[in-house]
Amino acid sequence: MDVLHVDCASCVARGPAACGDCVISVLLGSPPQGVDLDDDEQAALSALADQGLVPPLRLVPGARRGRASQSPLSWQDYA
Repeated sequence: MDVLHVDCASCVARGPAACGDCVISVLLGSPPQGVDLDDDEQAALSALADQGLVPPLRLVPGARRGRASQSPLSWQDYA
């Protein structure tokens, strides 16, 4: 089962134009903790959107924050 985590705070498309026409904002009001959608929930939302009953999911996931695997080098490390 694939679970889609929808986090409005990390969506690249966020803003008045995209959020106002996104099924998550319309139905749930952009929950701060995000929402997880399983396969059945994704299929149901897609079916409703295909029939024009709700707007589609407008999620455009942003890049995940990475963490450094090595501390930054100083000029002395190159000598």
